[in-house]
Amino acid sequence: MVTEQEALDRHEKAKGKIETLGKVRIETNEDLATYYTPGVAYVSLAIKGNAENAYKYTSKANTVAIINDGTRVLGLGDIGPEAGLPVMEGKALLYKKFGGVDAVPICIGTKDQEEIIKFAENIAPTFGCIAIEDIKAPKSLEIVDRLSASLDIPVFHDDQYGVAAVVAAGLMNSLKLAGKRMKDAKVVVNGAGSAGIGIAKMLHGLGVKRLYVLDTSGLIYKGRDNDMNKAKERIADISNGERAQGSLEEAVNGADALIGVSVKGAFNPGMISSMGSKPIVFALSNPYPEIEYEAAKEAGAFVAATGRSDTPNSINNLVAFPGIVRGLLDARARRVDYKMLADVAITISRGAGRKLSPEYVVPSMGDRKVSGKLTAAIAATVAESAARSGAARVGIGYEEERKRTLDLIKRYGRIERRAIQGG
Repeated sequence: MVTEQEALDRHEKAKGKIETLGKVRIETNEDLATYYTPGVAYVSLAIKGNAENAYKYTSKANTVAIINDGTRVLGLGDIGPEAGLPVMEGKALLYKKFGGVDAVPICIGTKDQEEIIKFAENIAPTFGCIAIEDIKAPKSLEIVDRLSASLDIPVFHDDQYGVAAVVAAGLMNSLKLAGKRMKDAKVVVNGAGSAGIGIAKMLHGLGVKRLYVLDTSGLIYKGRDNDMNKAKERIADISNGERAQGSLEEAVNGADALIGVSVKGAFNPGMISSMGSKPIVFALSNPYPEIEYEAAKEAGAFVAATGRSDTPNSINNLVAFPGIVRGLLDARARRVDYKMLADVAITISRGAGRKLSPEYVVPSMGDRKVSGKLTAAIAATVAESAARSGAARVGIGYEEERKRTLDLIKRYGRIERRAIQGG
């Protein structure tokens, strides 16, 4: 484990984790004339005549804006946009390393929902995708819905979409190992923020009928009149059909799977022992899980997972988001939808391959032999799904997108190695 001082020292030395590098060389007057004036004017006029040409001639086709207001950064809460910047820089680095995507961290000095929406709409011409990151729910959910309706580029919400895809993949494989089926399983989701809402929508779409979601006020059910919002009302429509009321301790009794996207220490061994046979426990609060991996296993969990990378079964959205956004960009998709994400979840679940076991229910991004192939498969799945749904502006075949993604990842790997060797 890295220490606090080591982390601070390394960040101070690097002065941030990303930088801007040119793709072309400027060494002669001819280069200047081509890439700046007068040559660039011809490009501008070509785009003026057809705005879609921005995808052809500029970085728009491969660039994502990561928008954050500092209100829900990791498990640290409302720490402000400046404090959110190192996290967003890290996210941008992961986009590039694992997906070949150029991402720009934009931490803005407003918490006002309408201002954030207007800001995103105003900068959209520069980007091929808008990523809403670590903005507190339910505001973040409303922002995503509004922007998805107003923009003709995809609005990606990793806290909602990426987490849901990886959790669904892990649950598919865990239930398979336990000899159970999605349609029969009782699944309890603790946490009704962005991640919990996304997971619930995803699992409902994949056929989970016995689905229960809790927030700090207990079980969500249709007709509950306290601590509700539009997102929770939608969840009430697809979960807890019998309108059961009660606490987490009551809800988890007899459950096949318990998924936590809430707070440190929310689960205890007694809850796990009250679950059904071969219980599945995903304690995904970061950086401190609802229950530690070892404690969950000692309490009888058949499959235990956390969101951390230092335990078996890391259910982390890094598995999904580089490939999803890669595919969205290359298909020039207009939107993200849950059918697309369900296809991604299936791709991720298959990625475990022969290694599938109670200690390996999703592929590990720490294994570079696995991560590149998985990201390429996810990107190809997204491009293919976008084409089927009509969301894609550009048709790109599965194999073409898979190879293209692998080439981009390898290319960045070569650049990264040269940069490191150069000091």
